[in-house]
Amino acid sequence: MPRQAGCRRTTKETRVSVEIDLDGTGRAEVSTGIGFFDHLLSSLAHHALFDLTIVTEGDREVDDHHTVEDTALCLGEALAGALGDRTGIHRFGDARIPMDEAVAQATVDVGGRPYCLTRLDLTTPYIGNLTTQNIPHALEAFARTSGATVHVEATGRNDHHVAEAAFKALARALRAAVAPDARRAGIASTKGTPTGEAGT
Repeated sequence: MPRQAGCRRTTKETRVSVEIDLDGTGRAEVSTGIGFFDHLLSSLAHHALFDLTIVTEGDREVDDHHTVEDTALCLGEALAGALGDRTGIHRFGDARIPMDEAVAQATVDVGGRPYCLTRLDLTTPYIGNLTTQNIPHALEAFARTSGATVHVEATGRNDHHVAEAAFKALARALRAAVAPDARRAGIASTKGTPTGEAGT
């Protein structure tokens, strides 16, 4: 079955459309009106080998918070939809990625347990027109709707490098976690298929 899904989210603050294909080639068409956020999401798609289309119209005259948050929520929802019942995948993934002086590590579990922990060594208030405090917030929103446990750490002297390394590490960790496991017939959990539970 094709592992593709979409998400539409409309509020008084934003209009978001996301389409994702987990078995793509890394093609990305991203337009949120926030240049550096587009750059991070395009990098995520490229290194995860997801085909990703995102169009967001947000109330950027207020600030970038709603645009970033709602885009990340919709991306997570689309990923969850593409994973379906989450059978036959590796479930776990991790990656450690350098970018010049920066280095990032991401560890994920896409088994249905939403949780996020970030430690990002960001020191400036903005990267381009993206508020840096919204970078960990985006990861938290993504984890919540995707049903993924996401741990991301990154250190460095250049905030652009720190943020980009973090998203590249997340991408490679997700690529490993969602990959089909030829030896796995069902869900990668000793619980089996849960009933009335949030995760496995």
